Amino acid sequence: MLAGTALFSCGNSNGKGQATEEAEEKIQVNVPVFCADSAYAYIERQVAFGPRVPNSASHRQCGDYLKSQLEAFGAKVYVQEADLMAYDGTLLRSRNIIGAYRPEAAKRILLCSHWDSRPYADQEKESRHHHMAIDGANDGASGVGVLLEIARQLQQQSPTLGIDIVFFDAEDYGAPDFYTGQHKADYWCLGSQYWGRIPHTPDYKARFGILLDMVGGRNATFYYEGYSQRTASKAMKKIWRAAQALGYSRYFLQQDGGEVTDDHVFVNQYRQIPCVDIIDYDPNTDTGFNPTWHTLDDHIGNIDKGTLQAVGQTVMQVIYNEQ
Repeated sequence: MLAGTALFSCGNSNGKGQATEEAEEKIQVNVPVFCADSAYAYIERQVAFGPRVPNSASHRQCGDYLKSQLEAFGAKVYVQEADLMAYDGTLLRSRNIIGAYRPEAAKRILLCSHWDSRPYADQEKESRHHHMAIDGANDGASGVGVLLEIARQLQQQSPTLGIDIVFFDAEDYGAPDFYTGQHKADYWCLGSQYWGRIPHTPDYKARFGILLDMVGGRNATFYYEGYSQRTASKAMKKIWRAAQALGYSRYFLQQDGGEVTDDHVFVNQYRQIPCVDIIDYDPNTDTGFNPTWHTLDDHIGNIDKGTLQAVGQTVMQVIYNEQ
């Protein structure tokens, strides 16, 4: 059985977390229960293809899988194919894969994640590992897995607004630490830069966006990301309040975190859409990221279903209550 069938045992009330009776009274609509088992299976399926580095067979096969899953879940699917230039001049055969729900609706919310994985394990301590591609179970696949589970739910119960799920490509092909040339912010997030300039529908607008990046790690903590706080504060506070009401305060901390160059920056710069980056921030590491970040330890064994549940149910609580 393919993971896309999503036949998992997720029908009990525990899927909503440890919500208090007071929080339950505030729920305005019947929000579906997010299934972390399903999201985990979608992550596992992506990783099974191998590292999803542009120009590889694994990348092509996984892209086909993501397109077919969105189609199976009832989305109107758009595929943007483009040759994007990497920091070193390599042309990356890239695909942004978009699934639109209620495409006729004028009021829309954007949900996004990147689906490619890093070609370099440049955060490994031993330099002999630096040119090895990583699985990217957390950094890339976790966000996509959560969004595929949300797509499955959207097919079964449509919210009031239109929803667009965008899987950005070529996010993680930025210059590695060992690169001796110039390092630029726009070497990263090539797929979202392309989409920002040429969206899948003309003059695309959304009320706000939610970017999921590294949302499956153990002991994950999501702080207020700096760029999101400046450009999407209203939407960000709405998301964190929803998480608190659902009992996920141990994951969503109402504290300032770091600022990162991620797809949400270019969504905002090119499309003027306020976009919130839900990204694991670890104040106890030198990088501020999960310890598995850009290492060979970013594999399926370090994905935590509790983290997936907290993120997925929070995002669903927000989008189903938006009017």
